Amino acid sequence: MRPEFLNRIDEIIMFDPLSKADIRDILHIQMDDLRHKLSENGITVDFTPAFEDYMVDHGYEPSYGARPIKRLMQRELVNLLAKSILDGTVHRESTILVDSAGGQVLLRDKDK
Repeated sequence: MRPEFLNRIDEIIMFDPLSKADIRDILHIQMDDLRHKLSENGITVDFTPAFEDYMVDHGYEPSYGARPIKRLMQRELVNLLAKSILDGTVHRESTILVDSAGGQVLLRDKDK
């Protein structure tokens, strides 16, 4: 659905704010989607609990629902993965561990 339509619904209907547990569940769905998309290109990806905690802590904004976690996932992880694929760091048959340390998302070669 278009964001304009969703914003109008948000103005009219009162929704209960999402909890951090809800955000974590949404994050798991996004992680599974990304895992599936990458596996189609022969790339395996695993996520650490530290990454999940980082994403939930930084993507939790009760008044905006799930939108912040989706944007954070795109900005912090998907863009980083795309750059790594383009520069050849991540390639087919790669096994990547997505972690977080020092306030940032990190990609590590799980095989090394």
